[in-house]
Amino acid sequence: MSFAGVSGRLTVVGGGVIGLSVAWRAAVAGYAVEVLDPDPGGGASWVAGGMLAPLTEAWPGEEPVLALGLAAQVGWPSYADRLRADSGMSPGLRAEGTLAVALDRADAEVLDALAGHLAGAGRQVTRLTGREVRALEPSLGPSVRSGLSVPQDVSVDNRALLAALRVACEWHGVGFDIRPVARVSAGRVEFTDQSIVDCDVVVITAGAWSGELHPALRGVIRPVKGEILRLRARPGALPPPTRTVRALVRGRPAYLVPRDDGLVLGATEYEAGFDQDVTVGGVRDLLADAELVLPGVAEYALAECAAGFRAGSPDNLPLVGWLEPGVLAATGHHRNGLLLAPITADAVLDLLAGRPVCEEIAAADPERFAQRATTTRTGGAG
Repeated sequence: MSFAGVSGRLTVVGGGVIGLSVAWRAAVAGYAVEVLDPDPGGGASWVAGGMLAPLTEAWPGEEPVLALGLAAQVGWPSYADRLRADSGMSPGLRAEGTLAVALDRADAEVLDALAGHLAGAGRQVTRLTGREVRALEPSLGPSVRSGLSVPQDVSVDNRALLAALRVACEWHGVGFDIRPVARVSAGRVEFTDQSIVDCDVVVITAGAWSGELHPALRGVIRPVKGEILRLRARPGALPPPTRTVRALVRGRPAYLVPRDDGLVLGATEYEAGFDQDVTVGGVRDLLADAELVLPGVAEYALAECAAGFRAGSPDNLPLVGWLEPGVLAATGHHRNGLLLAPITADAVLDLLAGRPVCEEIAAADPERFAQRATTTRTGGAG
């Protein structure tokens, strides 16, 4: 689906990393932009780990997701440089890379399968013994059996990124409205208080809440709950690793992402709707698994526990494209919202201008779900 170039007033519904990136880049391009969100810079973007990790997130059968992630990763350094220039703030991009580690034979076999899958896609990673892993990160514990070095997968400080985006948006004249949105239609937004805003184009960037805003997203975008912990390094504790550490601990995934003052530890994953509680079991498992990987973490302070809602889609690709004239979707980024923010913002500008998007983002056209629905209703051949 495509439409002629658009100019004028742009309303962005959702103020997470995708919405703020779209708003900033659109304002730079000359659009009059307003962001609608009760808590700009909050939501899943605020509680994210900050990994920019298409390789260690790769999974057989999700080749379009990997291709999109790799294309997005290429654009991240220039995006960070532009943001730093516009905001005067660093988004906290760290280039030290990622270690994927396993603690038993079964987990090591999963890493071997990942390495094989990536090799088949033309992406090589370095296999490491437990001793080689600890030579790179001495604070890792003796339970670590083996690992993969993935220097291409980097990280960003999500909260520094959000702060820089907010400043850049305000510098370029983006307006903000914190009233909750009820629904979206062509060039129109209706708030829960029944007031209305008209514009030329609405861009839906509301993450897990997007499915409630437009009929084309209903039943397609769903919330996927994740819990994270933020740990602060206390005086005398071992410093955090320099690299992101992604671990498998008896089949459970855990990640430890370094920050200047400690670690972000995550992440559980549940199909639990919009349940905002942080569960005792989730915290217990995260801390127990982290201590096996990094024994010194027991000396850290537990600074924060939070739950967030990733925006899941049926095929784990986002939805980036026209839903109808006057309504664009840029949502459903699941675990990769931070990674895909630059390429998504570029795609929205291309769509607004009537230009073709890159091949990788074209695979994320929302029309793929409309086509599936039509095939199902008509009993199309399978």
